[in-house]
Amino acid sequence: MPEGAKRDVWITGIGLVSSLGEGLDAHWQALSAGQAPVTDAERFAPYVVHPLVKLNYDAQIPKKGDQRQMEAWQRIGTYTAGLALDSAGIAKNTEILSRTDMIVGAGGGERDHQVDTAILNDVVSSNDPGRMLNERLLNDLRPTLSLAQLSNLLAGNISIVHGVTGSSRTFMGEESAGVDAVRIGWARIAAGQSEIGLVGGAYNAEREDMLLLYALNDFCMTGEFRPVFSGPQAPGIPSGSMGAFLVLESPEHATARGATPIAKLSAVWSERARRDEAGSVSAKVRDFLARSGDAAVLSGATGARGVTEAEAEALKAAGVPVRSVTNRIGHGFEAQFPAALALAALTVSRGPLFPALAGDPVETGESKADRVLVTGLGHWRGEGAGLVEKIG
Repeated sequence: MPEGAKRDVWITGIGLVSSLGEGLDAHWQALSAGQAPVTDAERFAPYVVHPLVKLNYDAQIPKKGDQRQMEAWQRIGTYTAGLALDSAGIAKNTEILSRTDMIVGAGGGERDHQVDTAILNDVVSSNDPGRMLNERLLNDLRPTLSLAQLSNLLAGNISIVHGVTGSSRTFMGEESAGVDAVRIGWARIAAGQSEIGLVGGAYNAEREDMLLLYALNDFCMTGEFRPVFSGPQAPGIPSGSMGAFLVLESPEHATARGATPIAKLSAVWSERARRDEAGSVSAKVRDFLARSGDAAVLSGATGARGVTEAEAEALKAAGVPVRSVTNRIGHGFEAQFPAALALAALTVSRGPLFPALAGDPVETGESKADRVLVTGLGHWRGEGAGLVEKIG
């Protein structure tokens, strides 16, 4: 490839699970029908979550022993990766899988929340909380917990279960981890450094430990579900359980094996705004909009206060058709950007743009949706975007 040249990057496989269902057909049916979001405001009251649809994990993780040693977020991710490989037509193809690069956006794994709760309760009444905390952490936590929290276990399980044995990278860092997982995979293929890659992430929102973490920082949506752009102040984050993986591929490689592309991933940007400066987030969104031309927008807005209002301001001023991912499947942190790209690819391949959600004033406009800009602004840091286009 000549120096400075850039190849196209195709999306040839998608695995997606969320509160709306499993797979592309289930999601498109729900989106195009304008189905109301599936939420649970009772099980973890007062916090709102989008619960994962029931999955038959045996279909993608046949060994019960493999399933048992995974935590929920790892099972979700490993299952979804299998769906993506099936979608791309490369599942069980040892020759291709042996050189398929894998990049995962992952969190730190699940904690033993029952132990954490007991320790937090005892800290309140202890006369020497520091000493008590050290003793309890040494004596109460099971040794395997440290291993279970390793972020790269998702990639490891995908390699073991599905045989994806090319290079492997795992990024941590909440929403930015998901953006960078896709960006690096896209950039390597565009630059001719890779021919095919599996990128994505998974998140289990039905966890007391994570809800506690975000609640302590006043990030969570409480009470009843509200659309993320529905008021002058953002309503908080409605966490969503989800898994999303994309198979990215060079056109030359896909054509040689007879694969049919779903969409083209034309660009991915991962940047940082100076959030302590007024107007910086809105300016960054306007910059992404300017780079994408007249594309419709599939927003990954989290619902977190501060950043969500800033994105809404820029989107309303732009006057382009807008839809919110979080309004449909909740917010999945590391998995949110890959999930949004999956929905964008689904939209441009099947279009037109699905109906707006009633009660969200920013969700307006109609579009053939040949080009969709996906935004992925982190709940407290990190700004990212990606441009998905129809092929042919």
